Amino acid sequence: MGKYALFAFRGDPMCFIHVLLNALDMHNKGLEVKIVLEGEATKLIPLLYDETSALYYLYQNTLEKGLIEGVCKACSQKMGTYELALEKELKMLDDMANHAGMGRFLKEGYSIITF
Repeated sequence: MGKYALFAFRGDPMCFIHVLLNALDMHNKGLEVKIVLEGEATKLIPLLYDETSALYYLYQNTLEKGLIEGVCKACSQKMGTYELALEKELKMLDDMANHAGMGRFLKEGYSIITF
């Protein structure tokens, strides 16, 4: 089976819901999956912890399954969600000039899918 890193860049909740759905589906089919919140997607962090949000329960499911790899440090700072991400103990990814690099994933045998 394969290994996939889903890099979410878009700040559109309707796009991100598909990141979550695909990650869960791939995981349930035996694939190794990691989600990385990058770019504008980091602004969605408050919605991920809001029980009234359509993203909440799917996100909680991915979190429980260990599918969330982390959050881009620089982008979460730019989008104003860095402190919340730290509070929620999300891993800060900063291996590429304070951004989440793809190189590490490629070296570890992951295929990259961007949203």
